[in-house]
Amino acid sequence: MPTIRMMHIKKLIAIAIVTPLHTLNAQVEEPRMVEIPAGYFWMGSEGWNHNYDEAPVHKVTFRKSFRMSETEITNAQFEEFMPEHRALRGKDGLSFEDDEAVVNVSYDDATAYCRWLSEKSGKDFRLPTEAEWEYACRAGTYTLFHTGDGLPESMQKNQKTERDLVSVSLATARSEPNGFGLYDMHGNVEEWCLDWYGPYPEADQTDPAGHSSGIYRVTRGGSHNTPADFLRSANRSAAIPSDRHSQIGFRIVEGEPDFTYLDTKEDSGRKISQRKYSWKRKTDEPFWTPPVPFVVSPADGTPFYRHNHQPAITWCDNGDLLAIWFSCDAESGREMVVLGSRLRKGSSEWSEAELFFKVPDRNMTGSSLLHLPDGRLMHMNGVSNSGDWQNLAMCVRFSDDNGMTWSAPELAAPGHTKRHQVIAGPIITADGRIIQCCDAGPGSHDGTAIHISHDNGRSWNDPWDGAAMPSFSEVESGSTIAGIHAGIVELKDGSLMTLGRGNTLTDKDGRRHMPMSISKDGGRTWTYHRSGLPPIDGGQRLVLMRLKEGPIMLVSFTDHPQRTPEKERGLMFNGSRGYGMYVALSFDEGRTWPVRKLMTDGTERMLDGGAWTKQFIMDAGHAEPRGYLAGVQSPDGTIHILSSRLHYRFNLEWILK
Repeated sequence: MPTIRMMHIKKLIAIAIVTPLHTLNAQVEEPRMVEIPAGYFWMGSEGWNHNYDEAPVHKVTFRKSFRMSETEITNAQFEEFMPEHRALRGKDGLSFEDDEAVVNVSYDDATAYCRWLSEKSGKDFRLPTEAEWEYACRAGTYTLFHTGDGLPESMQKNQKTERDLVSVSLATARSEPNGFGLYDMHGNVEEWCLDWYGPYPEADQTDPAGHSSGIYRVTRGGSHNTPADFLRSANRSAAIPSDRHSQIGFRIVEGEPDFTYLDTKEDSGRKISQRKYSWKRKTDEPFWTPPVPFVVSPADGTPFYRHNHQPAITWCDNGDLLAIWFSCDAESGREMVVLGSRLRKGSSEWSEAELFFKVPDRNMTGSSLLHLPDGRLMHMNGVSNSGDWQNLAMCVRFSDDNGMTWSAPELAAPGHTKRHQVIAGPIITADGRIIQCCDAGPGSHDGTAIHISHDNGRSWNDPWDGAAMPSFSEVESGSTIAGIHAGIVELKDGSLMTLGRGNTLTDKDGRRHMPMSISKDGGRTWTYHRSGLPPIDGGQRLVLMRLKEGPIMLVSFTDHPQRTPEKERGLMFNGSRGYGMYVALSFDEGRTWPVRKLMTDGTERMLDGGAWTKQFIMDAGHAEPRGYLAGVQSPDGTIHILSSRLHYRFNLEWILK
């Protein structure tokens, strides 16, 4: 890589030519524009850790000058074009005034404004390319920020991750400009760029405009309520083009569009069989397979972090199993990727992890997978506007080739709000509805919401009536499910039943029980009951499903090893007390659970459960003590349970043995 040098500028002194404010007609105001001189610079960074997409550093040349708006487009300017946007002012406690940066605009909204302004003015306005943006931001610097390796306090607007966005002023031009005369290039709001997001080239570039196609549009500059590291000159973010939230706005460029695009044709090298597999039942004999890891670290540079958690699993028509999970250093961070691994037909070992889903610099807590009746696979995921898992939108995508390729993500529930943290284990009801459970809030006792699709996943609705979270008392009712991370099944009479974590119900003897919620009206209202099952706690998530053979199956935990009172720890299994993960069966639609079995074959093993579980001993009286479970039953009758790191396989006959 060439040595980083100061950029060559055709004009030794950047001339900030400021256009006086004037009206294009009686109503329309042209933003102030600043001249950005022709020249070249070195784009990107070394790309360490989660900033892998900033490498390699490469030379970019601009043959012509261009003009960029001095500030981000304001509410007043944007609403000349779209007056109805005024109704969004103050959403999330942000951007109230005329002179504040406009937010809650999609990529299409921003480009439509540019077309409108071009038509009104007779000039060529557009969004900046990603390269133009970084060149203009740096203004001849190669430090982390154009201000040096630190960001002055005057430019900071609560530069940390918050569960609820802190209300700060987004007024433009309130701090010192950079060397080109541009304001708010670091922070205030993220800014849409023209480019499709994609990897950088190694070769030098002239007048580049990124890739010719893609899934996400680049955003630059970082925003309020974001750690300062994401405000660096080189930092890259991106978003689904249709997304709107309180952290993204835009600025514009005047200049003729004369770009060089990168070819986006990529071959992942993955070869996945498309031959349909006959999922025949292998045996009626009981079997249980010792757990093996499905989280296998990659060797090819795929981002992989220390914390791997919250799996989902499905089967494929070709005989494979597909598992996904998130990988991160901090659950409340932006350095999160969704990875995938595959157990190929006939294999005993899972493949190395591959990048499955990533919206750059966004938290993506919560994933689910579902095999649809037509053979397609459905993937749902939460996508944050920042780094926490409270304010999530829900996106959905589909695969018709056993997960080899996927459609572009579409926003299934576009608002960045609560009730959108996806939980593994969606179901298809007898009448064809898809029901997806989501945590109703980020806390341990916030309950669960559902989203329902009547058209095979294309559109979704939440039947919630907007009521506040109920008290979750015995036989009372409300419109939110008791317990987070809830599993759901349809009962034979068409009712819905869930079991969840938290919101425990206590009997007259003071003993705590896992809450059960029942809905007889399609999920609009729920009544709450003691389940007769022990509650679970932090680092634990259950699986609830109806087996193909008829009974309802629960996989859960006897107790929490650190939080359960000693007198309530463990359950009786065949006359002796056992601890940890167990499986239970109900033959009367969840009223009783007469069959309970500890998830072990009795052999002593030291195992690594990953995530919050870490190492544990399995033996005759002890199974995995905690983990985030996901499950599926493949058409051959095999039951597959994932914990945070391990894959268990068994059949109904083993449970009944």
